Amino acid sequence: MANHKSAKKRARQTLKRRVINSQLLSQLKTNINKFTKLIEAKNKEEIDKSFSLVNSSLAKAKKRGLIKKQYMTKKLSSLSKKTKDI
Repeated sequence: MANHKSAKKRARQTLKRRVINSQLLSQLKTNINKFTKLIEAKNKEEIDKSFSLVNSSLAKAKKRGLIKKQYMTKKLSSLSKKTKDI
């Protein structure tokens, strides 16, 4: 356990950030799953809205350092390729 005042503060901050980061990752996975289900349903208007949500979720996760840039670009590329097939 932390003994110094600054170490205790850092421990508190880490706990708060871990909760927020896990929520962001969970939201990202949920948005991707919803998007893939919409692709199967072939609803073009909903797909466009969902794709923008996935794009913003990926950008937020990348900005916070939760995912790498290469993962973001690879995921966006594969999802956009699936939308063009419809």
